[in-house]
Amino acid sequence: MARPDPHSGIRWHWTTPRAQAILSRRSLPQILTFYRELHHLPQEELGSLLGYSTSYISRVETGSRSITDIGALRHIAERLQLPPHIFGITDDADGDHHAVIQFADSVLRLAEIARQAGQAAAAVDELWPLVARLEARAADGHTETDVLRLLARARVGLGVALGHVLPEERLATAARWTGKGTAIARRLGDRSLHAYALRHHGNELRKARMLGSALDRLALARDLANTPEERAEAVILLARAAGSAGRTAAFDSAVAEGRGLLDAASATPLFSEFTHHEVHLRGLAGTGRISEAAALLDRVPNPGLRTSAQWQIISAITAGQVLARQGDRSAAREQMTAAVKGAAIHRLPHQLQRVVRASRGLPEVREEAEEALMRLRAAIAA
Repeated sequence: MARPDPHSGIRWHWTTPRAQAILSRRSLPQILTFYRELHHLPQEELGSLLGYSTSYISRVETGSRSITDIGALRHIAERLQLPPHIFGITDDADGDHHAVIQFADSVLRLAEIARQAGQAAAAVDELWPLVARLEARAADGHTETDVLRLLARARVGLGVALGHVLPEERLATAARWTGKGTAIARRLGDRSLHAYALRHHGNELRKARMLGSALDRLALARDLANTPEERAEAVILLARAAGSAGRTAAFDSAVAEGRGLLDAASATPLFSEFTHHEVHLRGLAGTGRISEAAALLDRVPNPGLRTSAQWQIISAITAGQVLARQGDRSAAREQMTAAVKGAAIHRLPHQLQRVVRASRGLPEVREEAEEALMRLRAAIAA
């Protein structure tokens, strides 16, 4: 069997529980044996890679020959693309490992706060250089679980932030980033992280109109959920996707489960009585039940402190759509005008595109939305 290039990409195999246990023991014999096993290498080929004889490799693996020279250990780490600290060696790249982890975690938390406060563009500005930095560390062989977990979260966070600030025709880019984060989470075997990544990836797929894939990812996220809050967030997004796809039965089932979870799960920025109402309203309209949507429109709950500006803008557009289809042009105009102003302030081009589509009978609202969208496109292009 041809052996893979030892310098290719991220070493996913070093993230498995068995590999992490071997690395934590810092046992050179076990590391060499494991490396050969993964790459299907005889001792002769490993010796060639490291510049040692077959007999020398054999003695090291059996423990009859130890290597303590720092230069030799650094050479082995470089050839196997492992961080030197695995062998107890500290260099400039590894000495700041804990600082990098703390910095990355802080950036992720601040970016999430910024996005939920309606400053998604600022979140993108924070996350882009962080993703690049973590990608570079991983490519250099820093495939510790904590680094990869942060990289997964950063990729997903960047995708979600991009999903706020990109126009509809470019939303596939956001889905690609969340998909890259999901791939890491799946490989790490971290159930909660995987469920988190799947929720956001499924939602970005929905926005990019890849509805079948979105429903698959969101159903899996629901099934992987460890807490009522995780399940509630997956269910509310599943309802959104089912409503967009016109899957009436799946939509009704998800809405009903979400209603049941309102008492079991604590409110989050994604799941609350307010967001459940908006998703229910939009899905009823999307599945052709305008009279039911109109009745629900009269029971809008208070947004509460945790409801983001974006959700309130989304809700205003949905309400405007229902009102317009009812023939109440004045109330529809009021809702959509407020949505246009909010979407322009928070730089949400695809919400403006929703207004453009929904305001065909409201020419002044449509014109205002198109002008705001033109300004945002220019800003994005710049």
